[in-house]
Amino acid sequence: MSTLTITTIQTNLYWEDKAANLSMLQEKINSLSSKTEIVILPEMFTTGFSMRADALAETMEGETVEWMKMVSNRYNIILTGSAIIEDEGKYYNRLIWMLPNGQYGYYNKRHLFAYAEEDQHYSAGNKRLIASVKGWKINLLVCYDLRFPVWSRQKSEEGEPEYDVLIYVANWPERRSHAWKTLLCARAIENQCYVVGVNRVGDDDKNIHYSGNTLVIDPMGQVLYHMAEEEDINTITLSKDKLNEVRMKFPFLRDADDFMIQ
Repeated sequence: MSTLTITTIQTNLYWEDKAANLSMLQEKINSLSSKTEIVILPEMFTTGFSMRADALAETMEGETVEWMKMVSNRYNIILTGSAIIEDEGKYYNRLIWMLPNGQYGYYNKRHLFAYAEEDQHYSAGNKRLIASVKGWKINLLVCYDLRFPVWSRQKSEEGEPEYDVLIYVANWPERRSHAWKTLLCARAIENQCYVVGVNRVGDDDKNIHYSGNTLVIDPMGQVLYHMAEEEDINTITLSKDKLNEVRMKFPFLRDADDFMIQ
């Protein structure tokens, strides 16, 4: 299909209060007035960016995943965001990609934020998740992954780009918002793709302030949507024709370096 409609939810989060966050997010999703295909929530949308994995983690059979199944099915949307998940004795900051039929994929955050000791509480992932929707390929990453361009770099498959949309869900602090905005634009330009960065707003229990700056960026690096500080829900439609036009007019990806990530 030539279009893809996505909804970003930029919101404050209740600190380590799963029930309050799930209730709040369901109200926001219920308020959507226009048709959408994908709804994107921030990183750790049930808790905020907490290091108390041992106390807060759920399994993939837990309440959060079941809530995602219910919401996705009820509103006939793909729902995505990350949560604290325990799997075979390890804790992960896991992005879940939930389909309306209850099937799902997931991505474990690869780059753990050692500055906040995330690496002391969580295990790193080692495999990317590229989802497919109506012929669109979508690369799904989490927050700190943004600083490491090799992990998101397009790889050519039989001459075709590996993905069309790059999504980052985040709890990215306001004090480093310039890096967030700059790097999101860079990822769009260098990979000739749409980039969507969904961040939270408000203050967490550690007195860290989040200014949002949720962005949707086109393959030329032009900002299609930007919201700072305020809670906001935005629905936007992406054009595959525009994407293909950019890639045909400026076939830069064919000149890219060839490499493998070990």
